[in-house]
Amino acid sequence: MSEKKTVVVTGCSSGIGLCAAESLAARGYCVIATVRNENDKAKLQNAGIQEVVLLDLAESASVQAAIRSILSISGGKVYALFNNGAYGQPGAVEDLSRATLRKQFETNLFGTHELTVGLLPAMLKLKDARIVQNSSVLGFVAMPLRGAYNASKFALEGLTDTLRLELKGSSVKVSIIQPGPIISRFRANALRALEQEVDFGVSRHKEKYQQALLRLKKPGPAAPFTLPATAVVQKVIHAIESPRPRYRYKVTFATYLMAFLRAILPAFLMDKVLVRGGQ
Repeated sequence: MSEKKTVVVTGCSSGIGLCAAESLAARGYCVIATVRNENDKAKLQNAGIQEVVLLDLAESASVQAAIRSILSISGGKVYALFNNGAYGQPGAVEDLSRATLRKQFETNLFGTHELTVGLLPAMLKLKDARIVQNSSVLGFVAMPLRGAYNASKFALEGLTDTLRLELKGSSVKVSIIQPGPIISRFRANALRALEQEVDFGVSRHKEKYQQALLRLKKPGPAAPFTLPATAVVQKVIHAIESPRPRYRYKVTFATYLMAFLRAILPAFLMDKVLVRGGQ
């Protein structure tokens, strides 16, 4: 019997990460799932994911501890890493403090980067390995009140493209997933981040924030063509199993539409689309 391949999935407490962990385990992978809180471990273990590691991407000490645990559990053989853990910090750019912007980058970029390069030496020793980054439609188009998240995902895509070029000729293949609206706890987490980090009651964008609050608090899907997490996981599976994975995987109608419009529209018309879409 061949040895199970180890796949690491971050941000597994809910949504895309939880779905990915469960789906990959069902396909016969040894899944190492990461969560920030101890309370989330039992839920994953009850779902059959026995290897659960605590990881707070915003804390370097936590990242380093997770790297040691992952390498120990896997015996130094990490076949694939799906960097899913992230959150969205809403807020107009002028209302974002330096500290708030730093928090967004600590989780969405710096922690993800530290984990990736920490596991990379072990991955390079294998004959085949995969790195899959979960970006967003907002990793290539910008929308109002999403500046921090936009910036972190634009940066992640740039860093990942460079990493892919630098890994040419090695055993490690790199892919980016670009989801649009997906059913998850993303909006609930974004609402909490907005209330904690932005004094939107005194902002000149007060009316826009009220619209944003209605959208973030709306039960069920808040955008048309919202898809379940399985739509993302299908792309992740292709990225880690295909002999020739794509550089980018678009998910949802919104992602395909925005990519098409960005390619054909002049900038001033694209701005009108994005302002309207961001309301």
